[in-house]
Amino acid sequence: MQLLCHKSFIIATGQPLKEFEKIEFIEIMDVTGNYYYLGKITKLHSYEGKLVLYLDTDEPQRYSELKSVFVLENGGLVPYFFEEFKLNGNKAVVRFADVDKEKAVKMVNHELYLPLDMLPPLSGDKFYYFEIKGFEVIDDKFGKVGTINDVLEYPNQAVIQVFRDKKEVLIPVSDDIIKKLDRKNRRLYVTLPDGLLSVYL
Repeated sequence: MQLLCHKSFIIATGQPLKEFEKIEFIEIMDVTGNYYYLGKITKLHSYEGKLVLYLDTDEPQRYSELKSVFVLENGGLVPYFFEEFKLNGNKAVVRFADVDKEKAVKMVNHELYLPLDMLPPLSGDKFYYFEIKGFEVIDDKFGKVGTINDVLEYPNQAVIQVFRDKKEVLIPVSDDIIKKLDRKNRRLYVTLPDGLLSVYL
């Protein structure tokens, strides 16, 4: 499995069944249910109150016309608008409206977020983790396993949390297991390893 991104987007690619296109799994760090992690403020730039942002994404050019961002402060997301925004690769030098140098210094190392509706729409077998909640999991041998409750992130492995008859089943996020997404019928087709279900059911 190959990891192509960092904190905000984790894309796992591999070799699924021949009749399906390559599947990409994209994880979103979701703070309030409506926002995703974009990056962080890394340092002060010059003595004018400007700041340097790091955008944690493989496609920073998508944000070249960004007008505002949400900053995580004291456990809440606060909107800030840009007076200046100059993007260079994954870094941007910015000046926030109504933020002086004293305030800017205090903003260093704060995390940045954007609303989920700013994410590009996905099609085919590409999906965001948050959007498959509530989908049915269908195994090619067992049939319906259960309904997806969440996708849980552990240090070495993300797992899909499914409940069947009030019993928890954890399915590793892997291109060897997940074969096809049926967005229209809200189903995720899988080929589970032998013995996995017997551990839980």
